[in-house]
Formats: sequence, C-alpha cells, structure tokens
Amino acid sequence: MADTPQIVLDERLKKEGIGARLIKRPELGAIAGVVLVTLFFLITADGAMFTLSGIMNFMTPAAQLGILAIGAAMLMIGGEFDLSIGSMVAFAGLIFGACTVTLGLPLILAIPLTLAVAAGIGAVNGAIVLKTGLPSFIVTLAFLFILRGASLVGLKLASGGSTQLRGVRDAVEGDWLAPFFSGDALGPIFAWLAQAGIVETFNNGAPKVPGIPVEILWFILLALIATYVLLRTPQGNWIFASGGDRNAASNSGVPVRSVKISLFMFAAICGALVAIITVMDSGSTDARRGFMKEFEAIIAAVIGGCLLTGGYGSAIGAFFGAIIFGMVTIGLTYTNFDQDWFQVFLGGMLLIAVLFNNYIRKRVTGER
Repeated sequence: MADTPQIVLDERLKKEGIGARLIKRPELGAIAGVVLVTLFFLITADGAMFTLSGIMNFMTPAAQLGILAIGAAMLMIGGEFDLSIGSMVAFAGLIFGACTVTLGLPLILAIPLTLAVAAGIGAVNGAIVLKTGLPSFIVTLAFLFILRGASLVGLKLASGGSTQLRGVRDAVEGDWLAPFFSGDALGPIFAWLAQAGIVETFNNGAPKVPGIPVEILWFILLALIATYVLLRTPQGNWIFASGGDRNAASNSGVPVRSVKISLFMFAAICGALVAIITVMDSGSTDARRGFMKEFEAIIAAVIGGCLLTGGYGSAIGAFFGAIIFGMVTIGLTYTNFDQDWFQVFLGGMLLIAVLFNNYIRKRVTGER
C-alpha cells in the first residue's frame, strides 16, 4: 500500500491569529498610549478635564498639531522628512494676513492663494531633494530658517515695522467662508442639546460649549481622507512602496518622483491650513507662530507608528499621537504636577515609541 502523500502548505497561506495581526498595526502603540494617558488623568486630574468643555480644551491644540502630524506622517511613510512645516505656519500666516489685510482680498481668493504658495514651496523642497540626492532632513532644515526669516522680514514690511500683523478678524468679518475656518461649528445642535438638558449650561441657559471648534472637524476629516488614500487606493500603495524601497518601487513602475513631491506639497498645505485657522481665530499673525511644531508633529507621527526609515506608518496613528500631546499639554493644568514635566514626557514618549516601532519592524520583516 502506497504511502499517502503529505500536503505541505505554503507559509504565506497560513492564517495569522488576531493577536499577531494586531501587533503589526502601526497605530497600536498610539492607541495604547491614549488609553494609558486617559487612565493617568482619570486618577490624577480634576474631574472637569473629562467634561465636554474639558475635552474641547485639549482637543483644540491636539487638532492643530494633528493636522501637521498627518502631513508629516504621510511624508515619513513616503521615506522623507519636512522640518520646515512649523515655519510654514508662520510664513503662510504672513501670506494670508497680507492677502486679507494689506490687499483686502476676499477669502475665496486669499485661501487658495495661501495654499498655492505653500504647495509651491513644498514642491521646491521635494524637487531639490530628488534632484540633488541630499537628505530631506538637510534641505527642509534650510527652509526652516529661510521661511522663519522671511516671515520676520515680511511682517515688518506689511505692518510697518512690527513682527505682528493685526486686523485679520475685521478684514474677514461677514465673509461667507469664514465659518468654515474659524469659530465653532454645529452651534444650533449644541443649543438644542442645552435646551434638552443634555449638555452643561450657564445660568442663562446658554450651552457652556457653543459648538465644535472647526479645527477639530478639519483634523478628523484629514485623518479619514489620509487613511482612505493609504489603505484603499493605488496611490497609497505607491506611498508605502516609495518609502520602503525607492529603487524597487521605481523599477516596478511606481512614479516615485511624483509621489514624493506630492507628499512634500501635502505637508506644506497642512501647515498653511493650520496657519489660516489660527490666524482667523486670533485675528492676527506673528513670526513665532508654529515655533517648534515641526518637531512635535514628527514626534506625534512616530508615536503613531511611523518608522524613521519610511515605508511603514499610519495616519490614524498620527491622529492618536496628536491627541496624546493635547491631553498631556492641557491635562497637566488640571493636576498639581509642574507643567514642565511635559518636556520629560515628550522625550520619554519618543524613546518608547522608537523602541516599540523598531520591535514591530523586526517582527514584520523577520529580522532578529
């Protein structure tokens, strides 16, 4: 009787367990971080932190940083860095302020013009990196100083000697586009919730939270769009391929040059969007706006699972990484801890994230 042949399954056809699949998700560390930070503040912070108004308090700075972090994360997945994104906030604020105050342009012209200028600078960054072969770290570090200096000089020219340009709020008042980029959204819904006794109100019956700050909605929208692009479109595959192995991607027909330049443009546009929102909310712009935000955005992206070597990461991870920043920045004010501990937290979270991401990279690639 002949022996029954044994069927050997290809390793690639084996089904992974839920645990194995979860640990390979780039955003796992950031989600775990949000849970741990939430538990920490539930124990140590005043209960007001997790009321509706408290949540809006920490989500607002988280959203502003998060918009930058999503742009930084997409670029890092594509294998590049942009250290000029914080200076872009100041420079784009100058362009937007000059358009609205100095030139008197309506928002329907001022906003696209500001975004176009930012996209053009992002394209220049990308073109220099790809043309010269220089590390994007060096090229964008140069633009960090160029844009910051240009913001100082430009603001002095536009304002007559000051490093601030005021009057933006008056210039855009009544413009039909203004509610999309400043203030609170969904006001009527919150007013109805207040009447129904669902949300907290002042003595006169007005809701303590008049609506959702528009930057939070932009933050969520960008995170959803970026995640869809990465996971559900051919462009997403191109981004991962370009960051993982540029030569192999190029040999496979991926338009690496176009992909990388478009990512530099997207990161710059994210910086300009934050500039528009913050300038309209405050009514002015200044040369120090966005200071050090380039590093915080990259750290949020790393906490969110992006590898420094490219080819791996998640927009949703950057989303949660930014929320961690917002919670700690504002949450410390609800505790008795010295707020300078934030710097210690920043370094600690970065180190933990890099170690965790390195472990995940080895699991994914099979390295020992």
